[in-house]
Amino acid sequence: MAREALAADVARFRRDGFLAGVRILDKDDAAAHRARMAEAETAFCPLHYQAKVYTILRSPLELATHPRVLDLVKALIGPNVLLWNATYIVKEPQTSAFVSWHQDLAYWGLDGDDQVSMWLALSPARGENGCMRMVPGSHRSGRRGHRTTRDDDNVLYQGQTVEHVDESTAVACELDPGQASFHHGWTLHSSLPNVSDQRRIGFNAQYIATHMRQTQHDRDTALLVCGVDDYGHFGKDTPAESDLDPDAVERQRELDRMVRETMGYR
Repeated sequence: MAREALAADVARFRRDGFLAGVRILDKDDAAAHRARMAEAETAFCPLHYQAKVYTILRSPLELATHPRVLDLVKALIGPNVLLWNATYIVKEPQTSAFVSWHQDLAYWGLDGDDQVSMWLALSPARGENGCMRMVPGSHRSGRRGHRTTRDDDNVLYQGQTVEHVDESTAVACELDPGQASFHHGWTLHSSLPNVSDQRRIGFNAQYIATHMRQTQHDRDTALLVCGVDDYGHFGKDTPAESDLDPDAVERQRELDRMVRETMGYR
């Protein structure tokens, strides 16, 4: 990424709390990664919200460590970066699943905000199939109060919801396959149901600076993807060397349970 373009992206991220439409893959590469995901679902199980999929599949590891991604992540949070989690987020066609207005860092248990999330489209993300919506500048207000809800259609683990959001200011982050959005952990975001006839498939990766800590327990893990880790606050995830190795799958099941516990799965 050219230095001038990278500086402009960083400035926009600092101002708005997110970036959208960042080209990471061309459409053929995006289609290839989508096909690999479909093959894994056939062999394994539905991958929606399966945590730390880079420990059992090579495709998500390639996406999370793509040079264009890491160049931007390093510019945003510094040279020493951990991949804390990564998962596929899928909305099936003609379903009522939605994501309420929330802030990621409000329920991840991390002790700071040197963090950024990437959402990479593997299928078109449009208003009709429930693309993400962001409130520009909302990250600058810090943590907002969240109310726990009990709506089975809410994808979030706790149904956590920020109320009284001025939705007239929200921006729809429509993406073509291979494009990504990046957002700060305090940025208010949400998404509506998929009323289209097509799956909405995204790959979500969450990056933190190495100095960050998990405050809820001492079992959290991560994978160093840039620089050095002089802190050792997290256990070390083992990256996938092949797809769906049985030992790796067994470890991932435990990691998935740990992540769900950390994020307050109910």
